[in-house]
Amino acid sequence: MGRTRDHRGVLVIGGGQAGLSMSYHLKRRGIDHIVLEQHRIGHEWRERRWDTFCLVTPNWQCTLPGFAYKGPAPFGFLKKDEVVRYIEEYAASFDPPVLEGVRVTGLRRAPGGSYECATSAGDFTADQVVVAVGGYHIPNIPRIAERFPADIVQMHSSDYKRPAALPEGAVLVVGSGQSGCQIAEDLHLAGRRVHLCVGSAPRTARRYRGKDVVEWLDAMGYYSMPVHEHPLKERVRAKANHYVTGRDGGRDIDLRRFALEGMRLWGRLSRVEGARLDFADDLKKNLDQADAVAESIKDTIDKFIASQNIDAATEPRYQPVWQPDGGPTALDLAEQGIRSVIWSVGFRSDYRFVEVPVFDGSGYPSHQRGVTAAAGLYFLGLPWLHTWGSGRLSGVALDAEYLAERIQDRGVEARVVRAAPNELALGS
Repeated sequence: MGRTRDHRGVLVIGGGQAGLSMSYHLKRRGIDHIVLEQHRIGHEWRERRWDTFCLVTPNWQCTLPGFAYKGPAPFGFLKKDEVVRYIEEYAASFDPPVLEGVRVTGLRRAPGGSYECATSAGDFTADQVVVAVGGYHIPNIPRIAERFPADIVQMHSSDYKRPAALPEGAVLVVGSGQSGCQIAEDLHLAGRRVHLCVGSAPRTARRYRGKDVVEWLDAMGYYSMPVHEHPLKERVRAKANHYVTGRDGGRDIDLRRFALEGMRLWGRLSRVEGARLDFADDLKKNLDQADAVAESIKDTIDKFIASQNIDAATEPRYQPVWQPDGGPTALDLAEQGIRSVIWSVGFRSDYRFVEVPVFDGSGYPSHQRGVTAAAGLYFLGLPWLHTWGSGRLSGVALDAEYLAERIQDRGVEARVVRAAPNELALGS
């Protein structure tokens, strides 16, 4: 152990919306704690999103504890800079004891059951620890990327900022989840020639029968459904989110319409040999399955409206505006003028710093609503930690409150948090 700072009742690792929410509830209970943040408050939103990024959930779902959205556009969608400002203003609203610029390198049990935490700013000890670093740590770029010609610029979606930052020419986007589809749209609207590899991600309509689909799903209790009540149980944690956008007030992302407008759609990328790319013959199946999910959501909404005798507008169902013609399943990079590739195939988690045996065979932390088998060790902010909203601005507050109650139940001495020294001041 190196230089040791004050022992804390609770150590919160991560100062994003999850860690801040945790601090809010701990501070309300007078529980001594400190929050360690590797970067700055709002880093993930500020640095790992593109310029035109906006939320896909309406602003009224921004409900961090004690700081629900109160702006003029509850049914609008916060843009990137507005999300950063929301997070920063939230932190400023209750002055959490955050130490920024501190990287955690190791967490282990100490004799007696407390925890030792090694960091770039020295070593800490704590009675209890909350790991609130989310689940998206390492950008995932598959090994097939190594087979592309050396002159092709490649990047992960988290590094994409704007069309003008890419080389001139066409762009290949691999992956059709939320980020892949929105980045493809961003490039398309900027006039770039886009090739999109379409996978199995589902889609949803933006609005249906007079309301945003999110509003219907919220009314039906989908965002508060515990993971153990979901038909897929824990397997739902591996499911891709539905693609849709909040851009320009919110709208559907219809890949078929993009195809009519000149975007080239392909199936899954299966092979790279020099400048030749081969794709699976599954484009039609993937498009049809995405549409089927969107229509099934509408079916569920229809049943809810009928069961509740709600007077809601009716509207015609979606009709595909374009179909694949069964054409080629291969292209030549040079012939198509493709000079850059954006990989939008997700992230891998990295909990190597947690040297406590609480993980399953896939490296996912084993827990019950964030509570692990290691006494005093918790996780917060994971997608589907407890509900669909757990990893979002809409559901993390309830999860943080639940963990704060468990922490208090473990007998952490609840005392008024002493004033933070200057070195812990927010923004230092």
